[in-house]
Amino acid sequence: MRLAVLNDIHGNLPALEAVLDEVRRARVDRIVIGGDVFPGPMPHLVLRQLATSGLPVDFIYGNGEVAVLEHLAGRIPSKVPEAYRPIVRWNAEQLTAAERAALARWPMTLRLHLSIGDVFFCHATPRDENEIFTRLTPDDRLTPIFEPTNAAVVVCGHTHMPFDRMVGRTRVVNAGSVGMPFGPPGADWALIGPELELRHTNYDLERAAERIRASGYPGADEFAAKSVLQPPSAEEMLKLYGHGRV
Repeated sequence: MRLAVLNDIHGNLPALEAVLDEVRRARVDRIVIGGDVFPGPMPHLVLRQLATSGLPVDFIYGNGEVAVLEHLAGRIPSKVPEAYRPIVRWNAEQLTAAERAALARWPMTLRLHLSIGDVFFCHATPRDENEIFTRLTPDDRLTPIFEPTNAAVVVCGHTHMPFDRMVGRTRVVNAGSVGMPFGPPGADWALIGPELELRHTNYDLERAAERIRASGYPGADEFAAKSVLQPPSAEEMLKLYGHGRV
């Protein structure tokens, strides 16, 4: 089986469309969405695009979905700064009742047996959808987190920077971000089968920025400028994170 891992789409429909074109050319059999479909400029359209992709799709939730669900439950999203809460509210308001019910059923993690062995999927780490670590975080901080999965490979996202490293006996792969990359503009994702390969897809950034600005999203201009046209570099973000926050 060939499987595509698409993480951190963040409502960027033009990026998703470009990746799905490559996914079809790669003869993928199944898609795993590794959290953070939300928040972003076209989250409802992203869900509908995935629903009509013609492929089986598995979802797990990320911190973005947790924030949307907290809002839908009438609570203040506990880990979202006040300035960003209108964005969470706007994303929640775009969803139909059926989409809200489906979102509430997404699990935190997923385990599949694939050509590369037993693969464990999570958003940030196996224990927490908010934890931050990078390719520079020391092994001694990470081994106690990843070893209990007893998986050959753990595939994660959250920090929007692709990498492939060993943590003790576990291969840990960050598939990067489809919709908000930290690094070269475009969309990052992963292809599994028969090996695991990190992929980067280019698309029409100017046209994507136009569509995003017309979406009605409260943060559309900033998203188009800083997440599509000129995203921050991995080096900038690694300096911000230091050796990680785990």
